[in-house]
Amino acid sequence: MNSGFYKLLGKNIKKRRKEMGLTQQQLADKMNISLNFMGKIEVAFSKPSLDTLIDFAKALNTTVSELTKFDEK
Repeated sequence: MNSGFYKLLGKNIKKRRKEMGLTQQQLADKMNISLNFMGKIEVAFSKPSLDTLIDFAKALNTTVSELTKFDEK
């Protein structure tokens, strides 16, 4: 997958996190990952594994499908 995918994924994670009123630290704690890793995923510097993506979906009360749905305009 190209870097554009991960940029859009990071934006969707960030958007959903903010909709839930969570800080990066709160979501990182909920997922048992570091704040540094959390931030890197949101800006597409790090690429989450499929397992981590599933964990994000669970922590954000959504689905992997929703996190990877992009409105490319």
